[in-house]
Amino acid sequence: MSGLPKIDSNESEKQPIMDGTDTLTGLSHLEIVPAPEASWADAEAVANRYGLPLVSRSIRSIDTEVLSQISPEFPSRFGVVPLDRTSEGWFFATVDPTRVGLLDDLEALLDAPVHLSIAPEEWFQKAMDQVVGNRQMLREVSEDMQLHLVRETDEGEELLSLEGLGNDRSPIIRLVDSTLMDAFNKRASDIHIESSSEGVLIKYRVDGVLFRASEPLDMRFQDQVISRIKVMSELDISERRIPQDGRFKVRLGQQDIDFRVSIMPSIFGEDAVIRILDKQHLTDQFHGLSLEALGIHDREKERVRRSIREPYGMILVTGPTGSGKTTTLYAALSEIDREQEKIITIEDPVEYQVPGVVQIPVNEAKGLTFARGLRSILRHDPDKIMVGEIRDSETAQIAIQSALTGHLVLTTVHANNVFDVLGRFLHMGIEAHQFVSSLNCVLAQRLIRILCPHCKEPYLPPVDLLQESNIPRQKVENTAVYRAKGCAECHRLGYHGRHAIVEMLVLNDHLRDLIRSRAGTRELKLAARSAGTVFLRDAAEEKWLAGETTLEEINRVTFADKGEENK
Repeated sequence: MSGLPKIDSNESEKQPIMDGTDTLTGLSHLEIVPAPEASWADAEAVANRYGLPLVSRSIRSIDTEVLSQISPEFPSRFGVVPLDRTSEGWFFATVDPTRVGLLDDLEALLDAPVHLSIAPEEWFQKAMDQVVGNRQMLREVSEDMQLHLVRETDEGEELLSLEGLGNDRSPIIRLVDSTLMDAFNKRASDIHIESSSEGVLIKYRVDGVLFRASEPLDMRFQDQVISRIKVMSELDISERRIPQDGRFKVRLGQQDIDFRVSIMPSIFGEDAVIRILDKQHLTDQFHGLSLEALGIHDREKERVRRSIREPYGMILVTGPTGSGKTTTLYAALSEIDREQEKIITIEDPVEYQVPGVVQIPVNEAKGLTFARGLRSILRHDPDKIMVGEIRDSETAQIAIQSALTGHLVLTTVHANNVFDVLGRFLHMGIEAHQFVSSLNCVLAQRLIRILCPHCKEPYLPPVDLLQESNIPRQKVENTAVYRAKGCAECHRLGYHGRHAIVEMLVLNDHLRDLIRSRAGTRELKLAARSAGTVFLRDAAEEKWLAGETTLEEINRVTFADKGEENK
């Protein structure tokens, strides 16, 4: 993980790096992806030509402690990656041993012998990307970018240095601070700290997918890491048997970042999940947020626009947690004239700060729930209302009454597809006739990762993958489809950013009659398709055939079609 400090300084365990033993593991190292065999063969030819050793194949990471001992500009300036420092001098990897003059300068600047080994091109490029990125982050931290904890008091906000909460030499403090910074820089939405038989695993969720940010941390540090997070969140550090939820705010330069913390006991100890809420970034995003920015098909964009121009009724957006439901509602609000219409939202929490909109944050500790807030909103003469989420029957009933009495209500509910929404409301005790009379449309949504434009490569999917995906081979024979590769621009993930795919059910009289008569799902789906609904799987396939994503990705977020029906 780039930027993470070394937490075990026992130098006696360290062995010389050139003996072929891979000792560069742990949280204090930058991971390197292995190079292909052909690249090793090319590097070996160069090494033989110049009589230099070849980098050991077992080296998979760069020691950040060694990296910290040289000037930040040395790797780029001299075309070398630092491997180790011993009593014999400095050991570097390079792909170009002919730069003798520059290397003489490097030896003079370091005042120590310099030993070179030859690395494969792909190995070296990955190492250089990691080294340069790591040093860039360290420079940003040093330039007045330290993290400060913000505590809210009765007198206002109190700014605390994170280091001030404990010994500033503590490696655990540096580890947690660096993890927060590193996750933020990598666009992570969540940090997962998991206890396992391997040790403590630190993972980031980027674009909806988890990946390991480092090698496992020794389990003896588990309690200290969790305790540090509890202290920052003002949780009970002595309680380890029940779940705890908290939050803290960090100031980075002039930017405030909110973190929501969930602590959960497991069989190996306590685990933590930290949600990163960068409100300033989200608010900045809102100024460019529109239905176009979501990446949904033009067909659905026009149908959404027609729906939000209705004078009253309910627009429901559904999907699992993290599927972008609230963002879609805000994109819809951005298309409404906020000067001529009164728009009020009630949310938990308020994610975007929108000019011209009255936004109310839920505060259950003070008694301000969705239901109570919604009742008050109706007395505030609104034209359009956004309810962050319908969680209970009371909120659902008030929202439906609002939609039936001349307000346009935009809201979200957790369900898998547009038809599961109907069951959710009926399960809450809502009368079917009342519900369908208020409902204008339902959007079921998923977020699908988009291929990195810098490294995506065309290919023909294998037959077994097409069969598993229930896609005929003829469908791709004359179409360019792509797969993820990975490069420095996308942190070797192969994807960068996400687009929304939606299935949209616009209610008409026929569909309302079918719902009131409790028609079966198959009949509802046939009627919806006839009314213009494009199901999630079809929308995902459109993205794939357009070269925007991969077949593996659409299989991850949607079910393969089975006969006539879509799931």
